[in-house]
Amino acid sequence: MSIFTSSGLSARRLTSLGHRLGIVAITLLGLLTLTFLIGRVMPLDPVLSIVGADADQSTYDQVYHQLGLDRPMYVQYFYYLRDLMHGDLGRALLSGNSVAADIARVFPATIELATIAILFGTCVGVPLGVFAATHRGRWGDQVVRVISLCGYSVPVFWFGMMGLIIFYAWLNWAGGAGRIDLAYDGLVESRTGMLLIDSALAGEWDVFWSAVKHITLPACILGLHSMAYIARMTRSFMLAQLSQEYIITARVKGLSEREVIWRHAFLNILVQLLTIVALAYGGLLEGAVLIETVFAWPGFGSYLVSSLLLGDMNAVMGCVLLIGIIFVSLNLIADALYQVFDPRTR
Repeated sequence: MSIFTSSGLSARRLTSLGHRLGIVAITLLGLLTLTFLIGRVMPLDPVLSIVGADADQSTYDQVYHQLGLDRPMYVQYFYYLRDLMHGDLGRALLSGNSVAADIARVFPATIELATIAILFGTCVGVPLGVFAATHRGRWGDQVVRVISLCGYSVPVFWFGMMGLIIFYAWLNWAGGAGRIDLAYDGLVESRTGMLLIDSALAGEWDVFWSAVKHITLPACILGLHSMAYIARMTRSFMLAQLSQEYIITARVKGLSEREVIWRHAFLNILVQLLTIVALAYGGLLEGAVLIETVFAWPGFGSYLVSSLLLGDMNAVMGCVLLIGIIFVSLNLIADALYQVFDPRTR
């Protein structure tokens, strides 16, 4: 009987996995199709970006043909999918390199920025949310709710500009635009593409501290939005748990308030928080566009904006595909964490 039960569970798991992978494939295909159609109807001409506005008609027609824009739209889409199946995202008009190579070059800078931002958002947002829930209706709760509302609703580019004015131009506490001082540019060999790690591995501590000075302000400002979101969700989850009967029972048994909050209530919301943090991290990787523009950060967001302005749809579609893969992967990871930490979902 146990053998049949085990085989039945394995079959259900394989079916569930196949179902999820099918949904992932359909989602990414739909995202690609929508992006491709939007790119073809946008009022931007990639040919003019290459040849310039003063080029003659014959030059324009030649480049128009080389890009395959004279083919029917469904044929262009078919060829794009065919190349994509072979790992070819096309060539970027901006650099002349393959889109995959360009993304591999700029994406580590965004990962570095977003990772520090999510660490800041989580380390600050979770304690604030717990504090607000345990002081419900009091002044501490009101302060946390106002902070969360401001962090969630005020545009991040406004925070970025105010941060530059106050902490860079006025107080001189933070670094300016870019990832590092110009005096240290090119001193560290790029191994991972993440300047903090590369400078530490090379033992170039002057470069390391310069990179820390430059990344702290944009990372904290980028993390404000996720901090506000995480704090609000933590407060909501904790309030739901603190009203449960097992919390009353724990207090009646004489457990300290610290044990009741952190060992009982908080552990029961941990799985939900993991999902929130994972999705917030994906949002930071996508939403770093404005912060990278304000701080002249040479990352994924800046590359996407430049490609959009140029009408380089190969680069735009490659970026959109990567964003879709990130969100889908983070959702799958969150589901897996649910099954690991919550036995009820197995």
